[in-house]
Amino acid sequence: MDRERFLEVKNRVVGSTRQRYGIGTLQEKTVHAVLKDYYAPDPDMQEIPVDGYVADIYTGEEIIEIQTAHFDKMRNKLDCFLRNYPVTIVYPVPRIKYLCWIDEETGECSKPRKSNVKGSVYRAFYELYKIKPYLNHPNLHLCFPLLEVEEYRLLNGWSRDKKRGSCRYDRIPVALLDEVRFDRIEDYIQLIPYELEEPFTVREFGGAVKEKNETASRVLHILHYLHVVERCENRGRAYTYRVVERG
Repeated sequence: MDRERFLEVKNRVVGSTRQRYGIGTLQEKTVHAVLKDYYAPDPDMQEIPVDGYVADIYTGEEIIEIQTAHFDKMRNKLDCFLRNYPVTIVYPVPRIKYLCWIDEETGECSKPRKSNVKGSVYRAFYELYKIKPYLNHPNLHLCFPLLEVEEYRLLNGWSRDKKRGSCRYDRIPVALLDEVRFDRIEDYIQLIPYELEEPFTVREFGGAVKEKNETASRVLHILHYLHVVERCENRGRAYTYRVVERG
């Protein structure tokens, strides 16, 4: 992880885009463009045809796909790429977010205001569930850059203030805060807090990682599928889990 280089790439990509077209012209692709230049400084490695598909990045040995949503649409690509290449999926997580509102009629943009909602790797499992059968493939790697972002939204929602139900216009990355990687199955163990006593329930796990039960249940479902955790005796109607010991 190189925060300084990320900042340089961001300034170059965002600066040139704003100068030519203004904020939001890339329509939700600014984060994608910045990450693509960050992970592949050589433009000759970008948008490369590989076996009938176009890879975001192909280094000659490895394929890197920048994916901000809709993991289900990657299945055909993964079927093709994973047979012959290591594939890293980069999924940006907005750890800190500032909201900016755009008035569609006047074009005026509000000053950024910090959101109380913090993104997390655990919520990314909503997308990972869509490619669950691929997660234990030895050629598949996952990278989660944790970002500070400015999110621009249109004031076109259904509520009185037009914010609820509004459309996201673009996200501008401000800084790279951290990076979480899963390169092998054992790396998923980092998702289990060290201080969490075993065996634990979904509710206890969710409380430890500060996530809702729905998210905690989805994470544990996948960790169980990957044999990172195993189910133990029930506690009432609830399953309990513990980390699988590996020799």
